[in-house]
Amino acid sequence: MFFRKLFKPKSAPVFWLPQPLSGDRRHVEKSYARLFSSEDGKIVLGHLQNLTFARAYSAEVPEGHLRYAEGQRALVGMILRWINAGRQPS
Repeated sequence: MFFRKLFKPKSAPVFWLPQPLSGDRRHVEKSYARLFSSEDGKIVLGHLQNLTFARAYSAEVPEGHLRYAEGQRALVGMILRWINAGRQPS
């Protein structure tokens, strides 16, 4: 009982995992386009692009760092593809 009290969160988590999507792809694409069309969305997307695509690494960087950076770039690239697909007419 003591340990439950000790480790019990004092507030709701900042992030939680949503239920897996079972909707259609078009709905998700449009959601990405709407989300990132707001002013805040544009700021966040620009920040993500600066963090990933505008970063250059030297030749001495360990391979693990390069793989991590490429994973980040791939994720931002996927977001950009979903946004572009969501902007296309149905």
